[in-house]
Amino acid sequence: MSNPTQLERYKSLLNFLDKRFKEDITIKDIEEVSFYSYRNINRIFLALHHETIGKYIKRIKLEKAAQYLKYSDTSISDIAFNIGYSDIAAFSKAFKNQFNCSPSQFRETQELKLQIQKRAVDTDYIHKKPSITFEIEELPSLDILYLTYHGTYENIDGIKNTWEQLVDYALKNNLIDDDTICVAEILDDNDITDTIHCRYNAAIVIELPLKFEVEGLFRTKTIAPQKYIKFLHKGSHEDSLITYDYIYTHWMTDIQFELVDKPTIEFFLNDETDTPADQLLTEIYIPIK
Repeated sequence: MSNPTQLERYKSLLNFLDKRFKEDITIKDIEEVSFYSYRNINRIFLALHHETIGKYIKRIKLEKAAQYLKYSDTSISDIAFNIGYSDIAAFSKAFKNQFNCSPSQFRETQELKLQIQKRAVDTDYIHKKPSITFEIEELPSLDILYLTYHGTYENIDGIKNTWEQLVDYALKNNLIDDDTICVAEILDDNDITDTIHCRYNAAIVIELPLKFEVEGLFRTKTIAPQKYIKFLHKGSHEDSLITYDYIYTHWMTDIQFELVDKPTIEFFLNDETDTPADQLLTEIYIPIK
C-alpha cells in the first residue's frame, strides 16, 4: 500500500478500533474516523490487515473474553457485558463459533492446562530459581514511536526484523542516541490468539509532538501511567519464554493482586550487539490494579 492518505486513514481507524472495540461501533463511526465510505475503508483494511473490519472487531472482542475467562474469576455474564454483549446466549454462540467450546468449557480447560503446565515447566529451571523476586512500580506516561509485528512470539527472527526496521527509521529521523529507551508491548496471548494475529509492538520512547509526519505503518501513541509488577529476566530473549512460563504457572496463580486489562511491557537494559546472550537483562512489567 503506497498511498500515504490511505495508510494514514487506516492507522487512524485501527487506533480507534483498538480503543473502542468493546463498544457498539456503527458504520457511521467508522466513516467519520476514516473519512471514507465504509465500503472503501473496508477494502483498504482487508488489504492491510487480512481481515474485514467486522471480523476484526468480533475477533478481538471474543479473544478479550477468553483472556478474562483464563485470568480472572469474573462471571461469564459480566464478561459478556464487559465486551459489549447484552445477550448471554448470543455471546455463548459467538464464543463457541470462535473457540469450538462454550465459555464455561473454555475456563475449565484453561484451569486444567495450567495444572499440566505447572508440571511441565523445566524442573531444572525451577531448581535454579525456586522463587522469583518482584517489585511494585508505577510507571509515568510514555510517548512511543512503534511498529507492530504480527505473528507468534516464538518467531524471534521476525521480531528482530521488526526491531531493525524501527531502528533504521528512527536513525533516519535522528531519534536514537545513547540514552534512547527501547520498550516492547505484548498485546495478545499466544494460547488464545491465532499466531498470525498476535501483536507485538517494538518501540522507542520519544518526545511528542515529533517534527515530522510519521510514515508508513509506523505509529505514535502515549502509554498511560500504570501500576505494574516488575520482574527481571536475565538471559537471551528466547529464554524469556521460559521466564514467562514460570511467572504464569508458579507465581501468578498464587498472587493476591488483580491483573489489569492492559499490555505487558518489556524494557531492554542492555544491547545484544555488545552483550553476551546470557548477560542480557529484560525488565518485564505486568499491569495490576
